[in-house]
Amino acid sequence: MWDFPMCLGAIDGKHVVIQAPAGAGSEFFNYKGSHSIVLLAVCDAQYCFTMIDIGDLGRHSDGGVFANSEFGKRFMSGDLNVPSQACLPNTSVCVPYCIVGDAAFPLRQNLMRPYPGKNLPADKSIFNYRLSRARRVIENTFGILATRWRIFRRPIIAKPERVVAFTKAACCLHIFLQIKSRQNVRNAYCYIFIC
Repeated sequence: MWDFPMCLGAIDGKHVVIQAPAGAGSEFFNYKGSHSIVLLAVCDAQYCFTMIDIGDLGRHSDGGVFANSEFGKRFMSGDLNVPSQACLPNTSVCVPYCIVGDAAFPLRQNLMRPYPGKNLPADKSIFNYRLSRARRVIENTFGILATRWRIFRRPIIAKPERVVAFTKAACCLHIFLQIKSRQNVRNAYCYIFIC
């Protein structure tokens, strides 16, 4: 759908901004200069979450949250039911299925990230463009979530455990509404435009 075959989804982290918890020190303080908890998520090509992990401290990077999450551990060890490799459409070239992420994530056989640097050769630039096009789906999904559930537009004044519960509920409602809007386009929660 986004010109990146064999892609199982896009992964990224979102900082859910919170009021500084009492006595927490700098545990929740992130690189953006606010206090937060991290929502790590994978979504499909139609802006629907397929995996979420919420609650890690804001000071941790996306790659660190991924490495410490149950999903990340199982994904990296091969314990998940990921399909084996298959041939690219209209070719005999076989490649593994993968998820796509940004430079914060480690490069693995089943986890693609962009080539680093500038002034890349044409083939690497094209790869980066296509990976970026597939990866931006998770950014758009976070944008849809924050637009529809405006609680994410400003710092949430609640204990971190409550913020985790609010975020889980919003993600579940997002999934439900995305699936329902596929069935009833006239009352769509979010229209999907494909360029």
